[in-house]
Amino acid sequence: MKNVDDLIESARELADRGLSKGEIADELNVSRETASWLVERSGRSTPATRPAGGPHDIHVDWSAIGRDSTRLTHMGRAMADLLGKQGEDVDLTIGIEKAGAPLATTVARELDTDLGTYAPRKHQWDDGDIEDLGGSFSRNFSQIRERECYVVDDTITSGTTMTETVEAIRAEGGDPVACCVLADKRGVEEIEGVPVYSLVQVIRVGSEE
Repeated sequence: MKNVDDLIESARELADRGLSKGEIADELNVSRETASWLVERSGRSTPATRPAGGPHDIHVDWSAIGRDSTRLTHMGRAMADLLGKQGEDVDLTIGIEKAGAPLATTVARELDTDLGTYAPRKHQWDDGDIEDLGGSFSRNFSQIRERECYVVDDTITSGTTMTETVEAIRAEGGDPVACCVLADKRGVEEIEGVPVYSLVQVIRVGSEE
């Protein structure tokens, strides 16, 4: 079982490899604030003033699924089952990089859609205002071209990345019909008017004080 010390060590190793704090957040399935706290605790950056107990977050480790193609395929099929009845004219599935892309590949195959990927701006974020950065759709995959689409990712932590992706699709003239994730740590039913489905919802019970 992983504990906080394991996450701190993982954050140190990822920082040593040159990953930004936003990429570390993505790799460890935690918020950007938690990633910053972990990196600071690892000694890889100048410590900032933090609450003694650390940030309020939940780490989701789904590596037992991700490291096995058969398990990953089963999860993708389950996600496709959640999405399949949400639109008859959807012909594109967008996977949010990095972890959402392999899941979206299975979803696209199951639902017979094209496949696109979106790299969120958090991958460029280290410190400062993330609003100054921009995400992008990969040119190596299908483009929006004013089509209806599904959005797939591994987890929702704060909802910021999913919101960004929905807005980016609309900016390209697309119509996001539904979103789906493995685990939702926020418990949202919709983002920007788009329904959100998850295989697992994580609900914190009790005080955060």
